Amino acid sequence: MGRSSITPSGSASFKPDNLGQNALALIGNLCFTLFVIGVLIFTTIAATYNPEDPLIFPNPSSKITNFFTSNSNSTFKSDNAVVNTGEDFVTSNQTAFSNFINITDLDPEPEINDNQICRVTDPINCRDPDVFHLLMRYAIESFKDIHFYRFGKPVKGDNDTSCHMAWRFRPKDGKTASFYKDYRSFTVVKSENCTHSVVGIGEYHSGGNARKRKVPNKTVNDRNTLPEVGETVNDALPEIESEGSFSHGKYLIYSGGGDRCKNMHHYLWSFICMLGEAQYLNRTLVMDLSMCLSKIYTSSGHDEEGKDFRFYFDFEHLMDSTSVLDQVQFWSEWTKWQQKDGLSLHLVEDFRVTPMALSEKKATLIMRKFGSVEPDNYWYRVCEGEAEKVIKRPWHMIWKSRRLLDVASAIAARMNWDFDSVHIERGKKASNKKLWPNLGKDTLPRALLRSLKHKIEDGRNLYIVTDERKLSLFNPLKDKYSTHFLDEYKDLWDSNSDWYSETMKLNSGNPVEFDGYMRMSVDTEVFLRGKKQIETFNDLTKDCKNGINTC
Repeated sequence: MGRSSITPSGSASFKPDNLGQNALALIGNLCFTLFVIGVLIFTTIAATYNPEDPLIFPNPSSKITNFFTSNSNSTFKSDNAVVNTGEDFVTSNQTAFSNFINITDLDPEPEINDNQICRVTDPINCRDPDVFHLLMRYAIESFKDIHFYRFGKPVKGDNDTSCHMAWRFRPKDGKTASFYKDYRSFTVVKSENCTHSVVGIGEYHSGGNARKRKVPNKTVNDRNTLPEVGETVNDALPEIESEGSFSHGKYLIYSGGGDRCKNMHHYLWSFICMLGEAQYLNRTLVMDLSMCLSKIYTSSGHDEEGKDFRFYFDFEHLMDSTSVLDQVQFWSEWTKWQQKDGLSLHLVEDFRVTPMALSEKKATLIMRKFGSVEPDNYWYRVCEGEAEKVIKRPWHMIWKSRRLLDVASAIAARMNWDFDSVHIERGKKASNKKLWPNLGKDTLPRALLRSLKHKIEDGRNLYIVTDERKLSLFNPLKDKYSTHFLDEYKDLWDSNSDWYSETMKLNSGNPVEFDGYMRMSVDTEVFLRGKKQIETFNDLTKDCKNGINTC
């Protein structure tokens, strides 16, 4: 009987011609198994590992010293500008840091040396590293609702027991990642055993000696570089270096038009169009720094000329972002050099002439002259139609005035950056029952208390932004909250304030009124700094913002 032809099951896989495929399959299975084991190990470590703070090094003292003295910008990154085109929300571009400073990052308090002899009457050495760490520790422990990102080195204060120090920070729980600065005065005393202690700290911006004085007309080469701690505003007009630098330049200017004395939203919409065209044509924008403020913002109820652009917007940032000249400066130079250097002018009297049609013009100055027929005389018409696809409106170049932002930060600081904010809109809308049938009753105190009951905890600081003139209407809210309004902080813009003295310098020594648009700007900025932000039409009433059936 012959050998059976039946072989064991699967024996065909061991044939010589299948060995290569089997080896590859085995290696693949082995690699996959190792990968799964690695993932399991990594997951276990990630779930149980508690990493050290990224700023902590084996030697905290050397680490923190290097961190504060380094000129590198590697510890922070720049945010994109956040700008709303509505007139109420032209917000500032700030900087968010990747790491903040904890109390554990600082040196421990120095040990007491009983054998060391000290003269208690000697002035405090504010540059002493131990004093530096003491001030940082005291600041971090005093302001628990903010994150500190950078401290400036302390400097001598107003007397022998005073040190001034600046820092940059942001609120812990605010919705915005905005970045602020402060500089304060510390009162430091020395004991007989040579130890120092802080016995007092001043109000917001009380440490004026730590405020960096920026060199006038300094050229900014790196526009992404964050200003130094405590740096002051430098929005002086740029200097024209020489005849040659002026004569070889190319310029764009808008003349006339109906944009003057309009509301600020209209003005900005037109201004940004003009700025966008200058960017497109690669020309220096010649702008009028003297503005007309619409009567809707003035206490007189009339349009007011002679307002400086720098009262409302950050001209320093604008100069750092693009090439601009004040028209008074420009015409002075133009008169001096026009005939001598053969400077040429190209006049455009029709807004329908597109920026693309002007891109090849070689004239020194392109002047757009606008007529008197509305709405064809508005600057923003240049950016409509075909040009709308080409001209990019550079909103990121327009920031609110840093002086106004300082006022807003001072208000937030007085509430220790620990407050909630609510916007209560009433005014004309509340009296128009056809469009807003519920707004009036929904913003009365009893209704507000019901609405806020589950949104804001009792006893909280509550900053109220409102167009209601009779603030006493909101007195019942004081039973539940510590209420605050803009007018409580008038000392921040009165005749003794920094804002008052700095705006006077811009205004040829004449006082500047803290007008309605400034109030609106500051109110908006304080509102945005609140930990919770309650809006009228989103949170307090079922009416629609733009009237019935527009939600």
